[in-house]
Amino acid sequence: MAYIEIPEKAEWILKVLQENGHEAYIVGGCVRDSIMGRTPEDWDVTTSASPQQVKALFPKTIDTGIEHGTVTVMIEKEGFEVTTYRIDGAYEDNRHPKDVVFTSSLLEDLKRRDFTINAMAYSPAAGLVDEFGGIDDLRNKTIRCVGDPRERFGEDALRMMRAVRFAAQLGFTLEDSVRDAIREMADALDNISAERIQVELVKILVSQNPHWFRLAYECGITSVIMPEFDRIMVQRQNSRHHAYTTGEHTLLSLRNIPADKVLRLTMLFHDMGKPDVFMTDENGKDHFRGHAAYSEKIAERIMKNLKFDNDTLHKVCCLVRNHSWYPQLSGRDVRACAYRIGPELFDSFLLVKRADIMGQNPDVVEEKLEYLKEVEHIWRDIRMHGDCLSLKDMKIGGAELIADGMKPGPEIGQLLNRLLQEVLEYPERNDREYLLERSRILKKEMEQ
Repeated sequence: MAYIEIPEKAEWILKVLQENGHEAYIVGGCVRDSIMGRTPEDWDVTTSASPQQVKALFPKTIDTGIEHGTVTVMIEKEGFEVTTYRIDGAYEDNRHPKDVVFTSSLLEDLKRRDFTINAMAYSPAAGLVDEFGGIDDLRNKTIRCVGDPRERFGEDALRMMRAVRFAAQLGFTLEDSVRDAIREMADALDNISAERIQVELVKILVSQNPHWFRLAYECGITSVIMPEFDRIMVQRQNSRHHAYTTGEHTLLSLRNIPADKVLRLTMLFHDMGKPDVFMTDENGKDHFRGHAAYSEKIAERIMKNLKFDNDTLHKVCCLVRNHSWYPQLSGRDVRACAYRIGPELFDSFLLVKRADIMGQNPDVVEEKLEYLKEVEHIWRDIRMHGDCLSLKDMKIGGAELIADGMKPGPEIGQLLNRLLQEVLEYPERNDREYLLERSRILKKEMEQ
């Protein structure tokens, strides 16, 4: 019999429910992760008690989804979702059941869940309840639906993306019937909200196996949610820099960058504009001039459609737009590059460069990584010396220019930018007295 160590607060909830005559189990992902030796993010409880009975037993609860049987029990500042056993009614929109019926049967509740590995329940008293072979599927590293996958995906089409997500997170494979059902039913993802698609997309990308995004392509998911990815999977790259299609290069680059949302999204989008600018010269070599700008436009459009927040959108678009920039090996050029990208994003830019290089032709990787090491060395020196990289780093600003007799207006901004360009080239000139004197000279030039 499996033994799961349950946190004290979650175990107390089980005990209160059971002492008051109700069945109660931890259920779903926390059971799966505990058996696998992973640390669960949440501890969810399922019970035969009705929502009203749950509310009566605990001093502080929140009606987070009471119409579907879910009440959040608050213990100090931590919340635990407690859901009544239920049977879902008919699904009319590939997302929500029309109604739910509460039941006294744990088995009926587990039948409605998506995958066998998520359909296990546990309590210290009863032990593990595994009616659908979840333990075997964990051992075999298989994602298999509870019952007919077509029924499960017909109930909630997002489960198709969740199947790919769990495969990527856990390193599992999709059972054949699951894969076949997704191929047949992927179009139903059109009925799912952009926000829910976004959540699953990000979870796939920041998983331990982001390159398993290929699975979403092979199952037809990307043709619905991101057809631009399908284009790059077949886009050839006949040049000395590349040995793979654009899509294969993208998947390789995803493997070679830290599991950060902005960085992984950048690598997903960074070359999506290549099919738009593809050309072949008279020697049969392929070129993609200007692809970064096209890729940025595609990234912006997709991210807006998927309702990403503005901060993430801005950072990803900036990195995509600049990813193909190779600064010269000089302090002046690296400072200019950092200014253009933004000093706060330059470390991310270097990670993007490294991942991009790692996905290229193995014959050129070593040479390009040596170049990148030099850029990184120059950047460390720039940071160590505290070189000015933006207007806010300059020793004077608009207030000083006005105090020195310059009238407020757009000319101040123009003058400060001219001073900044000089300081980026000659960092030792970031001196208040020098910059004031220089501003007077430039002001006279501007007035002539």
